[in-house]
Amino acid sequence: MEVLYPRCAGLDVHKDSVVARIRCVAEPLHDEVRTFGTTTSALMELNEWLSQHGVTHVAMEATGVYWKPVWHLLEGDFELVLANAQHIRNVPGRKTDVNDAAWIADLLAHGLIRSSFVPPAPIQELRDLTRTRKQLMREISQHSARIQKVLEDANLKLGSVLSNVLGKSGQAILQALIKGESDPQKLADLAEGNARKKRAELVAALHGRIRNHHRGLLKVHLELVTALQHAVAELDATVGKTLASIHESARLLSTMPGVSEVTAHVIVAEIGVDMTRFPSDAHLRSWAGFCPRNDESAGKRRSTRVRKGAPWLKTTLVSAAWAAVRTKDSYLQAQFHRLRARRGAKKAILAVASSMLTAAYHMLKNSVEYKDLGAGHFTRRDRSQIIRRLVRRINALGCDVQLIPQAA
Repeated sequence: MEVLYPRCAGLDVHKDSVVARIRCVAEPLHDEVRTFGTTTSALMELNEWLSQHGVTHVAMEATGVYWKPVWHLLEGDFELVLANAQHIRNVPGRKTDVNDAAWIADLLAHGLIRSSFVPPAPIQELRDLTRTRKQLMREISQHSARIQKVLEDANLKLGSVLSNVLGKSGQAILQALIKGESDPQKLADLAEGNARKKRAELVAALHGRIRNHHRGLLKVHLELVTALQHAVAELDATVGKTLASIHESARLLSTMPGVSEVTAHVIVAEIGVDMTRFPSDAHLRSWAGFCPRNDESAGKRRSTRVRKGAPWLKTTLVSAAWAAVRTKDSYLQAQFHRLRARRGAKKAILAVASSMLTAAYHMLKNSVEYKDLGAGHFTRRDRSQIIRRLVRRINALGCDVQLIPQAA
């Protein structure tokens, strides 16, 4: 097999150690394995050792977050390749740290490692912020569910009347409950906005049996929710500063139906703004896990489930797709209804999310705003096919039909 990189190295990265194997088959020949620590000084020593032997390419596995400091300290001095651990599994029964490093070096030398997508440093920083924000929002949702649980235990049906218990009306009522108020009439008077129209329902829902035990739990959860909301607000401010140089890209994405400002930030953080890293929109969809897997044996397709990949991006796009299909007379809504009739809602919404990612690819690549094709796109594209289908349907009902084209 042809050697593409005669002077390369493979790294087996762990939390406290890095096993490195140099594989040089060009003059001067060298083959050596050494173990380094993961402190900054130890990684600088690793960098110097690789440079001394003229290494040009270095490969490592994506192991948790442990690969990141190694990558940052070697970046710029070598051509780095980040490998998916599932793609480079060694032969069973031969797994040691030294063997893993040697295996990675051998695969790299022959060009058998497919490099994972590693965005530039500014995009990585934005990605950390958006992912942290999403985790905090999940924690807020969890505490909201716990508040609902406490209210149900006290037989207070506040969640059955208010769509959002943590809204202005909900928080005002919760604060009053924590302070000791239990009169349903006075609690219902705290409602604001449209919730005032539901006063009678609120009075009935707030007639329960709340004890000091419930008040203590509500106080704990509400304080945590308030702290988390403040943290989210601070993160949003930091994201705004980080996005200053690529604000225009996020603005372009927000012109797409279903894509809010926060969603646009997540898309930019996950795929970046340089679309030359992906040869085509199909490559981007494959990387994100929006295409069916290849699972075939003996000529039979065993599974058409989508591949795993980019969970942060996929969940965000699916949520955005559900919002997009509510936009009337839009291409995305027409696509959803067209596919749902044949394949079901789950597969239809994945197809819509895939279409949104395709649109995002071309919007970022060409720096253009979203242009909707309209709800009649499929009718215009498949006009003759629709006519044949309707004729067959009419014939099946026992009628003959004669087609007479209308004058233009």
